Amino acid sequence: MCYSAQIWADYRRYIRAFGAELDIKEFYELFWRRLDEPRIKIPKAMEAAFAEPGTDAERKIREAIDSFAASEAANLEQSVFEQRTRLADAERTLQTRPTKAAANSQRIATDKIAWAMGKLSDLRRVVLNDSDSRIFPGHYAPVMVMENGKRVIRPMRYQCRPAGKPVFHDTRFPGTYNARRDSLEGFWKGLFGYSHGIAVVNAFFENVNQHRAEGRELHDGENVKNLILEFKPRPPQEMLVACLWSRWSASGEPDLLSFAAITDEPPPEVSAAGHDRCIIPIRPENIDAWLSPDPKDLAAQYAILDDRARPYYEHRLAA
Repeated sequence: MCYSAQIWADYRRYIRAFGAELDIKEFYELFWRRLDEPRIKIPKAMEAAFAEPGTDAERKIREAIDSFAASEAANLEQSVFEQRTRLADAERTLQTRPTKAAANSQRIATDKIAWAMGKLSDLRRVVLNDSDSRIFPGHYAPVMVMENGKRVIRPMRYQCRPAGKPVFHDTRFPGTYNARRDSLEGFWKGLFGYSHGIAVVNAFFENVNQHRAEGRELHDGENVKNLILEFKPRPPQEMLVACLWSRWSASGEPDLLSFAAITDEPPPEVSAAGHDRCIIPIRPENIDAWLSPDPKDLAAQYAILDDRARPYYEHRLAA
């Protein structure tokens, strides 16, 4: 399963590359809703796209981003203050009457201060790095869809909750950030052939067992160890990853736009690295056909998935 990916987070790249339009209303509502729901995860690079707003709507989005950052900074600074007080108390105790509890409190406070200071530094950093475009399940990303014959960019959560499903669908089926090709007409039948999208990805990350990555069986008494591998296409290229998406609505709840990346059997180099699934990058000439599916002709959609781009996936240990 593609548990993490490095994406195009800047909507302007979609506009330039694909002539897509921005659904500014959805971006506006998402960024303002985050002020009340801080658990909403939006990549830093997706925020940076609004650093120099050119319209009133973009300026309102920038205002929401700045308000959220100020709130987060205040919370982190308060945490640092509290942990520094805790650390000072623990160190005074250790100087006069060393105890296991004081030593433990010293260690925890030190770790929490370092974590909070790192978060503050990241929050205030203006120069982007690769990790700022990386998404995990539950994070938001721009996804290209088709509406009224036009390509449109919308922000969507990377874990799909199909329309009509209960909220607990997310926890009952935690792996719904990926849609297996062999279940498209089963588990995903309400979306396959109806709601197709594309996310642009230039790298993906997978959890693999170390012994599988090394092409061997577990040694006697050896515990399973996990590795995180980064896969990048060679030659370097942007991958147009085939997705399914849905708009979930419920009374008294904000609409949820969410998506899942379609996965299939892996090519030999991904399998040899220890993983059993792989995303499906479609070819540029198939974009409109994929985004405008005919539910009565699923064979045409399978043909697009079969006629995929086939780069070689080079892998390395993720940083």
